[in-house]
Amino acid sequence: MPRTAEQIQQEIEQARVSLATTVDQLAERTNPKHIADDAKNALLAKAQTPQGRAVIGGVSVLFVLYVARNLRKAKRNRMR
Repeated sequence: MPRTAEQIQQEIEQARVSLATTVDQLAERTNPKHIADDAKNALLAKAQTPQGRAVIGGVSVLFVLYVARNLRKAKRNRMR
């Protein structure tokens, strides 16, 4: 049975609403603020794991050693 003009119009309106919803969802997902928030939350969750804490501890030790080495170098250069 062929569709009536009213049925076609309703289908078009439903498709329009569906497309608008999809576009809104895509805009929400690609919003830079939300992407940054998601990345931050993922990083914080990873940092709470034992492996994450070990990585943070290791990086912290390396950073302290790097700063101490540079301070020593700077002190030696000033004494010359």
